[in-house]
Amino acid sequence: MEKSKLEDKVCIVTGATSGMGRGIATSFYEHGAKIILSGRNKERGNALAQELSGSVFIPGDVGNVDYNKRLVTEAINAFGRLDILSLNAGILGLGNVIDLPIAEWKRTLDVNLSSLFYISKYAIPYLLKDDGGTILINASIAAFKGFPNHPAYCASKGATLALMRQMAVEYAPKIRVNAICPGPVDTPLIWDSARAFPNPQEAVESAERATLLNRLGTPEDIAKLALFLVSEDSSWITGTAMTIDGGILNA
Repeated sequence: MEKSKLEDKVCIVTGATSGMGRGIATSFYEHGAKIILSGRNKERGNALAQELSGSVFIPGDVGNVDYNKRLVTEAINAFGRLDILSLNAGILGLGNVIDLPIAEWKRTLDVNLSSLFYISKYAIPYLLKDDGGTILINASIAAFKGFPNHPAYCASKGATLALMRQMAVEYAPKIRVNAICPGPVDTPLIWDSARAFPNPQEAVESAERATLLNRLGTPEDIAKLALFLVSEDSSWITGTAMTIDGGILNA
């Protein structure tokens, strides 16, 4: 039965209150996982925890070191183990290199990049136990392609893949570490990102037309790949960045 793919696996999902993170959390829950939900929006987080019965929502900011430590501690306290990290939290830091405030540059790298180090630092000792574990990082095609007015975002996503590969080398064979690199997905983030362009509506529509499949992705599209990469179906895959972009990088 497909639901058993993640049966009794304990998973921390960051960025779980919106968009791709929410889709991933829902999919993992439907396939049997026990989930610690992380996000900044308390109302949405509490509602999702009610929807995904038995899940635990811990509100906070992944850019904060102690909050990442707490997520791991809460997972162990609630469920007694930790098997999967699904790391989806991210911000954009819009503005060109000249205009982007230094504080916004630092903040974007802290949320998009440093947070991955923070939570991995505290989670890896538990992921190394028993049968090992999996870390899945939600990166972006911005790791491969530059976008106007996204210097901090592009830099952080490129560095994310370097960190992913390093951890895959360091902790094999007990821990598998991979990344997904979504293209234009219909979430609140794409509309926030579109504000970097003169006509946001046209920017999103143009991205949709630019995909070979002629549509935006959905959180459900991303969740299907995420499920594959954290399950035993991908047991011989590590250190890999998988693009999921409707073919836009090849257009």
